[in-house]
Amino acid sequence: MTDTRTLDQVRADIDAIDQEIQALISRRANCALRVADIKLEQVQAARERGEPDAEVVYYRPEREAQVLQRIMERNTGPLQSENVAHIFREIMSACLALERPLQVAYLGPEGTFTQAAAIKHFGHAAIPVPQNTIDGVFSQVESGECNYGVVPVENSTEGMVSHTLDNFMDSPLKISGEVEMPIVHHLLVAPEVERESIVKICAHQQALAQCRNWLDLHWPSVEREAVSSNGEAARIAATAPGVAAVAGDMAAELYGLDKLAKGIEDYPDNTTRFLVVGREEVPPSGRDKTSIIVSSRNKPGALFTLLDPFRRAGVSLTRIDTRPSRTEKWAYVFFIEFEGHLQDQNIREIVAELEEQSILMKPLGSYPRAVL
Repeated sequence: MTDTRTLDQVRADIDAIDQEIQALISRRANCALRVADIKLEQVQAARERGEPDAEVVYYRPEREAQVLQRIMERNTGPLQSENVAHIFREIMSACLALERPLQVAYLGPEGTFTQAAAIKHFGHAAIPVPQNTIDGVFSQVESGECNYGVVPVENSTEGMVSHTLDNFMDSPLKISGEVEMPIVHHLLVAPEVERESIVKICAHQQALAQCRNWLDLHWPSVEREAVSSNGEAARIAATAPGVAAVAGDMAAELYGLDKLAKGIEDYPDNTTRFLVVGREEVPPSGRDKTSIIVSSRNKPGALFTLLDPFRRAGVSLTRIDTRPSRTEKWAYVFFIEFEGHLQDQNIREIVAELEEQSILMKPLGSYPRAVL
């Protein structure tokens, strides 16, 4: 039999601890307000010194990455490090909103994995601004309407999102962060819809590709239609009789859909990586990646020439992808991603060598590696 006195004591301990946590969160929030005041004073002083373009920088990606990394390193359990970091992410998000709420553009509509990635990176206190296209996300950030944007760039089973890469060719934006999201797809239907009545399955083309084998096995004769996003597919399924959607938990909850089948992705480790884009360069965090665009002269051994400086410097490449050049027939540009920061001495030397060897060398930014 449970000792109720012991149980009552434990509950009393929990109540007391909750009070301490709440008091500490309030102290942290007050520190955030003091930080905002100090930043404003520094900017005012800079303007008085004749620096009219000085602006307050409220969000520091490298600082947040460092804080979250330390939180995970000093965690002793029993909660998993990722869970503890998620809790602190929300505290940091709420405290930042006291200074200035961030406007974050993302590839919408509501209910997409990109929205989930934006929430994972910025927390629930950020203000999400859905856009219909990846172009729209870039435009919102370039114009200053939004502070940051979140766009998909790579899926572990379907490869790179070419439209995101193409936008970097002409955009002045910098990459300021990355988010990795496990992708779990469900087959969603409106409440009380019978299996036999389904005549069409809608989803983004990437989602249909990621569930191709499962759909071929279980729904081989049902029409599949690619739509602009999984969120849009869920919206259609909620209103159109006979339509099912392939989408995730957020879309199911948002549109009140039932899960006819769960976890239908072909590969259980299916993951999508998202990039956070902004207007400012990010200082080193100590655990960074860098992305660049390079176009080489069309000659034998051109790719080897571009990659050899990384080998000689012992720098690890994490991604390389190719896109057709927009300016020259049968020419290509390379998107190269590697460990390190543009301010590191060895990276500066590599970049300088690439600038001499290539006809185009455009840094896209250095940014903290995904923590969660």
